[in-house]
Amino acid sequence: MGINYYEKERIFKLDTPNTTYMFCLVDKEGFMLHMYYGRRLSDYRTADLTRTRFGEAVPSNHERERCAFNDCMPFEYATHGLGDYRDDAFKVLNPDGFTATSLEYRSHRIYPGKPAIKGMPATFGKENECTTLEIVAQDPVNGLEVTLIYSAFEDVDAITRSVKIRNTGKYSNVKLTKVLSTCVDFEDDDYDTIFLHGSWARERTIDRNRLGHGKHYVSSKRGESSHQEHPFLALLGAGANEDNGEVWGFNFVYSGNFIAQAEKSQFKTVRVMMGINPEDFCWNLRSGEVFEAPEVVMVYSHEGIGRMSRTFHDLYRKHLIRSKYRDAVRPILINNWEATYFDFDTDKLISIAKEASRLGIEMLVMDDGWFGKRNSDDNSLGDWVVNENKLKGGLKYLVDEVNKLGMKFGIWMEPEMISPDSDLYRAHPDWAIHIPGRKGVQSRAQFVLDLSRPEVVDYTYEQVRRILKSANIEYLKWDMNRQITDLGSAGLDSESQGELFHRYVLGVYELQERLVTEFPDLLLENCSGGGARFDPGMLYYGPQIWCSDNADAIARLEIQQGTALMYPLSTMGAHVSDCPNHTVGRTTPFETRGYVALAGTFGYELDVTRIPEADRNMIPAQTKMYHRFSDIVRLGDYYRISSFHDNRMWDAWEVVRKDKTEAILTIVNVFTEANYKSLRVKMKGLDPEKTYRVSVFDIETGEDKEEGSLVLKGDSLMYAGINAPDGIRGDFRARLIHIVEA
Repeated sequence: MGINYYEKERIFKLDTPNTTYMFCLVDKEGFMLHMYYGRRLSDYRTADLTRTRFGEAVPSNHERERCAFNDCMPFEYATHGLGDYRDDAFKVLNPDGFTATSLEYRSHRIYPGKPAIKGMPATFGKENECTTLEIVAQDPVNGLEVTLIYSAFEDVDAITRSVKIRNTGKYSNVKLTKVLSTCVDFEDDDYDTIFLHGSWARERTIDRNRLGHGKHYVSSKRGESSHQEHPFLALLGAGANEDNGEVWGFNFVYSGNFIAQAEKSQFKTVRVMMGINPEDFCWNLRSGEVFEAPEVVMVYSHEGIGRMSRTFHDLYRKHLIRSKYRDAVRPILINNWEATYFDFDTDKLISIAKEASRLGIEMLVMDDGWFGKRNSDDNSLGDWVVNENKLKGGLKYLVDEVNKLGMKFGIWMEPEMISPDSDLYRAHPDWAIHIPGRKGVQSRAQFVLDLSRPEVVDYTYEQVRRILKSANIEYLKWDMNRQITDLGSAGLDSESQGELFHRYVLGVYELQERLVTEFPDLLLENCSGGGARFDPGMLYYGPQIWCSDNADAIARLEIQQGTALMYPLSTMGAHVSDCPNHTVGRTTPFETRGYVALAGTFGYELDVTRIPEADRNMIPAQTKMYHRFSDIVRLGDYYRISSFHDNRMWDAWEVVRKDKTEAILTIVNVFTEANYKSLRVKMKGLDPEKTYRVSVFDIETGEDKEEGSLVLKGDSLMYAGINAPDGIRGDFRARLIHIVEA
């Protein structure tokens, strides 16, 4: 069993295959103090790692210095207002107007398996795959019972944490103003942090910095995880890099407001915390009620950033994604957005489908503009009625005609939104999130539906359901093109407006849970103006997320690298797009665009009837390439070889089968410098004892080139490397290398 309690020493020890997490109980009050998180220990007996002597003595023996004790101890779940002046994880407002909290251990239980979190996404595992510890503590002054929940996995080096709060009845209502999901104190002070930042069209850029004193954090208060910041934090030991050193990664399984923070204290200790952003959060916990916080995933690696990434990938592929498409080959789709925008009709879509089908593309996705009077983005959201002036014969006729071509059909919807110019808004203006008496703040000429209200959730679901049942629709792109403002709900009283953000996210989760339950064969791709809601919460409902509206191959190098820090390549929506690129205006070779899109779900975002003939003629080879290597990309181990983000010259990554019999290596030369040495590429993840044939993949023939192929042992490929192949010279040129056991 992965979790044990040693009663004499009052120590809890949580083990995964290669990591150990330990904390203990101290004093008669049962203070829960963190001891260790790192490489797996064979024994629970360690030196005193709780720094109790730093506070001179435990409070029961030295009451006069309780404040000093509180201000330095490594608390497992830090509370507010009683002398711990570092940031806290838990804060309330009770009816008497007081905000202080404290926790005393009461009991615990350890059991196989892992519980679900009501109404929210979370990782899962069978009884033989993980073990769970529940610690029950009390704040008797506030009449609250706090349960800290830990799960340790048997097959991956991941531990999850969440929190559950119950009002035991001393007060009829206690306002929860801060409930974070994890708190871990680290003893050493020599750390770097990695956060991910960005904006629309440049999401999840890696930002590594030295951790100095004070609070270093990212957060969202936009109602979603956001383009700008990301619910991820990594703490890195001194000198840690892609392949070496200690790394602790934290990822929040939630799709709304969050905070991810590392704080270096006066004593040079570091506290890492993550959870729901307390700004604009205030939850009424009435007598007998329970509040469940979302889950945080924690991953430790002593083999650098790369090992952390591969652990997250394995965990999410096996213990988070539920879709039948999790392990299946995804259909190659073509989306008409950049091909037509709003200017299309049935004939245009069928013409695209006919040519796409001939080229080996397997699904047509109809994007925005098919409903209401939607010929621009300033109307009709909420009116999910087919515009038969565009789609003559109706939606079913179009779908049937596409199916006759041997293609699947998918559709775009934005169910969470409402246009001021819509029949729905005219009938129910109060269904929009708004503040009475204030002029509503529009974004993209739309408001946000109030999904904290059950009647709005029910109505919205019925609209989506009706469309999906009207024809053979096998894919849904679920979009959200604006963030939340005007925090006000006509369905909540004045005491409950602070619950709106979280209730909204719960409404989104309910919608998608109902959707995947009724339509289990549907391929659901989440999207939010591109990648504004690319988070673990969304992956629980759909196996892939549109990575960014910026599909430029060179921009995608950094976007996809940052995303792959914790998300499998199979989750990253990636397409070959039109050129000059519609976002940045750059022109890149069609071949390069295909190689970059292969490191994702792979599809097309262009008009195949209008692109240059040479590009169109390459599509059959690209689709053949996708099917040949899809299993490796979808299920293999990802290794970062070189980062354009760091060197500003070239980029390379490798994906290796689990059994190490085959791999693909992608090299992109971004900028060519004169009089510069050949690129030396050292591979990773191979078996040093195996012999491999190394060949350049020929996109024109769809086969490996025999000319110039090498036969070398794995150790030679990893430790000595190879020179980048001919043809890589020149800006934006790329090559795909196929490595297979000889």
